[in-house]
Parts: sequence; structure tokens; C-alpha cells
Amino acid sequence: MSVEWRERYPIGEFEAPDPIPDEMLQGWINDIAELPAKLRAAVKGLDDEQLDTPYREGGWTVRQVVHHVADSHINSYVRFKLALTEELPAIKPYEEGRWAELPDARLSVEVSLNLLDSLHERWVTLLRSFEPEQFSRSFVHPESGVISLKNATGMYSWHGMHHTAHITSLTKRMGW
Repeated sequence: MSVEWRERYPIGEFEAPDPIPDEMLQGWINDIAELPAKLRAAVKGLDDEQLDTPYREGGWTVRQVVHHVADSHINSYVRFKLALTEELPAIKPYEEGRWAELPDARLSVEVSLNLLDSLHERWVTLLRSFEPEQFSRSFVHPESGVISLKNATGMYSWHGMHHTAHITSLTKRMGW
């Protein structure tokens, strides 16, 4: 494993078992619940220069990572709601790299951290209300195909930990 790969995937790539055990699903929901606090802790005390440091060569800055997590999780929350209320909806992907270049990705990270606090409160409330069969509901991603809400829960548990690890591994490497 190269240094570049480890910096890009500090916790490895997402892999879901088949079938997904209920205990694992509950752990993923807990991860989603805990993400806002963990992300907030990861950036605590960082100054603007540190927030504007890329987590790896050619990668996003810490600030962009925080805003990306908010962008991504907003999209995911909407996808979950679509899957719960429509039959196999086709979702629209977005150009995350281009979103990271928009002016709102230069705001204080506190803006997205606050957004994540509220968003995750709603998302976790929704997830914890599911009947088991609701996790089988799915949406269609034009590039990835049919994705069940059970699998998407794992993907977003991983996504939050993945990006938090980008920040914490950078701060460790830099001695911040």
C-alpha cells in the first residue's frame, strides 16, 4: 500500500458484507449520529492557514472537506427520503469537485458543522424510526445502479469516518 493510497483512503475503502448483520447496521447509524461531534473535534483549534491546507497533495483543503461532508450528507438525506416516498427513484449525482470550488466552500467551517448538527439529528431520527423492511427500499444511481438504504447507511457511516480521518491523519502528520 502506497503512502498516496493511505492518504487517500486512511480507513480503507468501503466494503459491505452480504448480508449486512443488524448489529452492523445499528453501528453504522450510531456512526452517523456521532459524526458531527467527531468532525467538530477534528477541526477544533485549527486556524485559517491550517484549515486551508490540503489533506494530501492534490487533495481538498480541510475547509473544503468539512463543506464537502455537509454537501454530500444533504444529498444523501434527500436520497433516503426519496427512496422512502417513491418507488425506486432515480437520483441525480452532482459534481462534488466543482461544488468544492464554489464560494460557499470558503466560508467558516462552523457553518457546515452547525448544518451537520441539525441535519444528522433529523437523519438519525429518521433512520432509528425505520421498520426493518424500509432498509430494503432503494434508489437508482445512474453510475452505481440500485442501492438499498441499508447499504447506503453503511456507505455514509464510512464516508463520515473517511473524511474525518483525512483531517485527523493530516493533523497528526503535521504535528498540529
